Amino acid sequence: MNTVVCLKQVPDTGDVKIDPRTGTLIREGIKNIINPLDTYALEEGVRLRERYGGKVAVISMGPPQVEAALREAISLGADEAVLLSDRAFAGADTWATAFTLAAAVNKRAEYDLVICGQQTLDGDTGQVGPELAEILDISFVAYVSQVEEVTGRHLRVRRLVEDGYEIIEAPLPAVITVVKEINLPRLPSLRGITRSKSAAIPVLTAKDLGLDESLVGLAGSFTRVVKLFSPERTCSGEIFQGEAENQVDCLIGRLKDTGII
Repeated sequence: MNTVVCLKQVPDTGDVKIDPRTGTLIREGIKNIINPLDTYALEEGVRLRERYGGKVAVISMGPPQVEAALREAISLGADEAVLLSDRAFAGADTWATAFTLAAAVNKRAEYDLVICGQQTLDGDTGQVGPELAEILDISFVAYVSQVEEVTGRHLRVRRLVEDGYEIIEAPLPAVITVVKEINLPRLPSLRGITRSKSAAIPVLTAKDLGLDESLVGLAGSFTRVVKLFSPERTCSGEIFQGEAENQVDCLIGRLKDTGII
């Protein structure tokens, strides 16, 4: 069972700030972490290897500092990692990102399953997983909360829906996106940490992947982020003091005064 896990390094949300002049994220001096849902994807890949054998490879696209996230992934159980880094990849939207990841997946000799986190903290679109499956032309299942069984060339999973769950069987190879209910990620082991420090992490460029630079990064994106901004804070409103019952009475009185009730 050879698994590819796609992960992304994102800014720690507690530290995110926006440049008021440019409307873009301020990344200098900000702590970066592995996207939380991607840690569940990695953990599931490791668990599948423990059940069925094979290898777990991690792929990430980003600047050189993403190597730290890939070494952390190795300390958490990944067998190998690959960094996709090229100035041509900068400014990629979800489609251009998926297109580049697909090229890296296809470059592998063999794979059975690609696992992604359901969404990322910074983009929060949940689009890369399904777009990746579309480009690879393989089956796809979203909101996976349990991988029940792999038999032959088929995968059976439990998929969360609003009023419960569905059991879905899909042919392999496949792409799945997972939710946090799927497992509890492990901590790095001492052996894993030691191995991660000496692991070779190849860096692949657009040329290495055989990609036309007009189809990746900002040039290959169908959408663009024009501006990011924080909503302005307002000081309007009223805070009622005293015990809860008194606050309720005051609120009801105010609503009656304004004609709402």
